[in-house]
Amino acid sequence: MTAIETQVQYGSYMTSEQIYMTQEDDWDRDLLLDPAWEKQQRKTFTAWCNSHLRKAGTQIENIEEDFRNGLKLMLLLEVISGERLPKPDKGKMRFHKIANVNKALDFICSKGVKLVSIGAEEIVDGNVKMTLGMIWTIILRFAIQDISVEETSAKEGLLLWCQRKTAPYRNVNVQNFHISWKDGLALCALIHRHRPDLIDYSKLRKDDPMGNLNTAFEVAEKYLDIPKMLDAEDIVNTPKPDEKAIMTYVSCFYHAFAGAEQAETAANRICKVLAVNQENEKLMEEYETLASELLEWIRRTIPWLENRVAEQTMRAMQQKLEDFRDYRRVHKPPKVQEKCQLEINFNTLQTKLRLSNRPAFMPSEGKMVSDIANAWKGLEQVEKGYEEWLLTEIRRLERLDHLAEKFKQKCSLHESWTSGKVELLSMKDYESASLMEIRALMRKHEAFESDLAAHQDRVEQIAAIAQELNELDYHDAVTINARCQGICDQWDNLGTLTQKRRDSLERVEKLLETIDQLFLEFSKRSAPFNNWMEGAMEDLQDMFIVHSIEEIQSLISAHDQFKATLPEADKERVATMGIQNEIVKIAQTYGIKLSGVNPYTNLSPQDITDKWDAVKHLVPLRDQMLQEEVARQQSNERLRRQFAAQANIIGPWIQTKMEEISHVSVDIAGSLEEQMSNLKQYEQNIINYKCNIDKLEGDHQLSQESLIFDNKHTNYTMEHVRVGWEQLLTTIARTINEVENQILTRDAKGISQEQLNEFRASFNHFDRKRNGMMDPDDFRACLISMGYDLVSRTGEVEFARIMTLVDSNNTGVVTFQAFIDFMTRETAETDTADQVMASFKILASDKTYITVEELRRELPPEQADYCISRMTSYIGSGAPPGALDYISFSSALYGESDL
Repeated sequence: MTAIETQVQYGSYMTSEQIYMTQEDDWDRDLLLDPAWEKQQRKTFTAWCNSHLRKAGTQIENIEEDFRNGLKLMLLLEVISGERLPKPDKGKMRFHKIANVNKALDFICSKGVKLVSIGAEEIVDGNVKMTLGMIWTIILRFAIQDISVEETSAKEGLLLWCQRKTAPYRNVNVQNFHISWKDGLALCALIHRHRPDLIDYSKLRKDDPMGNLNTAFEVAEKYLDIPKMLDAEDIVNTPKPDEKAIMTYVSCFYHAFAGAEQAETAANRICKVLAVNQENEKLMEEYETLASELLEWIRRTIPWLENRVAEQTMRAMQQKLEDFRDYRRVHKPPKVQEKCQLEINFNTLQTKLRLSNRPAFMPSEGKMVSDIANAWKGLEQVEKGYEEWLLTEIRRLERLDHLAEKFKQKCSLHESWTSGKVELLSMKDYESASLMEIRALMRKHEAFESDLAAHQDRVEQIAAIAQELNELDYHDAVTINARCQGICDQWDNLGTLTQKRRDSLERVEKLLETIDQLFLEFSKRSAPFNNWMEGAMEDLQDMFIVHSIEEIQSLISAHDQFKATLPEADKERVATMGIQNEIVKIAQTYGIKLSGVNPYTNLSPQDITDKWDAVKHLVPLRDQMLQEEVARQQSNERLRRQFAAQANIIGPWIQTKMEEISHVSVDIAGSLEEQMSNLKQYEQNIINYKCNIDKLEGDHQLSQESLIFDNKHTNYTMEHVRVGWEQLLTTIARTINEVENQILTRDAKGISQEQLNEFRASFNHFDRKRNGMMDPDDFRACLISMGYDLVSRTGEVEFARIMTLVDSNNTGVVTFQAFIDFMTRETAETDTADQVMASFKILASDKTYITVEELRRELPPEQADYCISRMTSYIGSGAPPGALDYISFSSALYGESDL
């Protein structure tokens, strides 16, 4: 309320008090001619006027002379009223002075004061009686009339105030404003009552009025900024001191001390408001800091998880997997707790702001709870993709290592077989050979061609493996390609050389006719059998990789089928060796001398025997390898079943706990404290259950270390369990926080347990989906059942307004906490911006601005510094440099929250 508004209100009030003003004006009017009283009034009224004029930088010396031109009279009225008077006339003629005095008198009359027999001419002429009467009228109106104590005002109010303040003091009995003040004890008592540090009242004596009065005058002038308006001699030596002078002087004490009491009350209110605001700002800063750190961690972590640069070795990729497991076990869980704590802090802050009638906290852009949730969701998506990529890469590298080893083994076998073949095909031994030798060479070459064709499959397998290694981006593909190309070039060269040798032998064959059929038959029969044995040895030494018992059983079945063919193979070996025996028998029979070497083949009977022995030796070794793999797959199966047994228990347990917590949060049985106790017990049970999750993590790690990537015995993966566990932790923490906020709301709003139960019963009745939330239609039905008129056209507008309160984020649902907040929103008594502005106005002595000195004088240092740093400069007229605008500051406290 401005000074002008104050004066307007008081002016309308004064209209009803004109009778009193008339009576006061008639009090002892004739006694103004008394020289003693006139002297007292001159001094008192002059000092009173100067106490106000000094605020404008001027003063008066002679009361009847200095007001004659009306200029200082108008200035006095502007200072004490805080209003602007009409512009004064600047001339020095008599009519100019009369005009200025009339403006002042008109202003006094506009305030409801009736001026009896006081005219401008008397003031201009320096009439002492009229001038003193006018000043007394101004003092009554602006210094005494506004005094109000227990439904009494003006003189009676001031007298009652003095009586109340001096009642406890000995030798003081205030009954009037003349002789009751002659001994000075009443003035000293007033000072001691409000500032006991200034006067030692116990040392004052009633028989020393001069000392008492001078002590009061000096202390008031030095410490209370009340000018000396009376002389101790005038009061003591006058039988009845002037009542008006005493009232004027005593009213200054009232305004000095009453203002201090108001300032203290106002300062306490401001301190309370500022303390709430400072605490809320601290919570906001903590939220911003925690949100920034969490978002920064997510920002740093996502690029690491998005890095899909594959390593070239299995060891390096397994180290990446171990680093990822370390992130899951060590680095991520604390951040899960921080995210949960951030949501709890945000809900608590919003509740405190709502209870203190402050606007809701709006975090910085990108730091909303929803923004953090979206960032977290993105992190988990990238995390899942990174884990899948790691496992895929490990499988790929495992496959590559297997293919590379297989490629090397087949290449070694092929290179061993082709060793010396080029030299053999390039020989020209047929040029000096006999017919029998030529025929032998021809048959030998045919056997080689048969052998060459048999090895075609191996060359194709080598090329196929090399192609697959290239497609899978094998790190040493250059070496693989070079070796494969060398084998293919050599194979083409062998084909060319073979054809050239055949052409040469066929050209000479026409000259040669004899051939040993038995040697030929042996070579033809031994060659495929030899190829079969070489193929069998290759298969028996072939490496394999399986991932299940079924796959190893399939290999065992194939091996058993191979072993079943051994008797037939042994018959073939006996038949082949029988041909050689027949050759020896014929040679012995007909005395043929054998050269000892079969001209048609390099295979000897000993070669067949040795390779057959080798096949028989490899069969049991193969059996042992397959059985060892069976044992490993059985161990993997046990790990699968062990993980599945725990996962099938933990998964449903988590779901059950989620449903139980949901039921507790909407259950109306028992008090909020009982619900909190139940939730705390649930929380402790969940914490105690953490060991089962850790054990399941251990089993999961064993499975991955054993390269187990599937499990047909359960639908729960470790990822499912982790997500469920994190949701359970978040749900119990959020539910506890909601109940804590309900307790905080109940205590702050003064809601009884029965009212809360009634609210919960209404909410549960209309929560048709039983999910702890109401749709807008259900919420409308609930409000209508509670007496709200939402059917009419205006009801639609009212319902839209209510929905903005309970669903500020436009989620389309109303939670129980929002419902409770709405039902209790308007029941609490809270501070308002107008109350804070009124308090600052008291500290500023009714000015529309406040100075730094006034803030530091009235407020504690911390709150004063807080106000000075946030108040803007006052831009109105008439303010001293450095004046501050407390009105916009008070409005901002209840407006934007970024103060």
